[in-house]
Amino acid sequence: MLTAKQIESGVLAMGDPDIAQHSQRFFKTGEGEYGEGDIFVGIRVPNLRKLVPQYKGIELDELGKLQQSQYHELRLLALFILVKKYQLAKTENDQKRLVDYYLNHLAWVNNWDLVDSSAHHILGNYLLERDKSMLYEFAESKDLWTRRVAMITTYRFIKHNQFEPTLKLATMLINDKEDLMHKACGWMLREIFRQDRQVLDTYLKAHYQQMPRTMLRYAIEKHEPEVRKMYLQGLI
Repeated sequence: MLTAKQIESGVLAMGDPDIAQHSQRFFKTGEGEYGEGDIFVGIRVPNLRKLVPQYKGIELDELGKLQQSQYHELRLLALFILVKKYQLAKTENDQKRLVDYYLNHLAWVNNWDLVDSSAHHILGNYLLERDKSMLYEFAESKDLWTRRVAMITTYRFIKHNQFEPTLKLATMLINDKEDLMHKACGWMLREIFRQDRQVLDTYLKAHYQQMPRTMLRYAIEKHEPEVRKMYLQGLI
């Protein structure tokens, strides 16, 4: 049986100290920063993704050990494997089991790349035609990453022209204190633009003056330069 220890041993051997040092800075692991205390071994994301076919057969109890690793790349790899398992799930019961696993290990989905690599692939797909109330509960969490899961999950809904969850969450999170949430909200609003500009423009006209600057800039990134300027000057 494939074990977390076996995977960990192989992955750690791939580490590069120079890449690790860069990642420590990029993911803000210093004291008081959002990724404080996170540890990197230095492996590029494409190289982690190449390991998924080799390790996708790992049982969930062993995957859970990997998910709880102190090493960022091992947690990310565990999520890549989980996403693949979800994509291969053949029954609704299998999907629910994987979603339950994800929710039970949410404490270790604890940086923006971990959230962005998993939330919409797993929760987004599962909740597409189901009740979405858990996301509104997540948006009220004190934990930054749980709030980000709520918003990024809606990426899948947007692709299916379900915009209301994103808009509701953006309004709930409009006064969030974290810049990473401003970016997440603005990003999802920008994705609505790609699907239906009128929906976004209607929402922006009602809310843009209350938005944090970062959220607004992300949301209007694909608008024409002159329109962006008018939004930023409060002239819409």
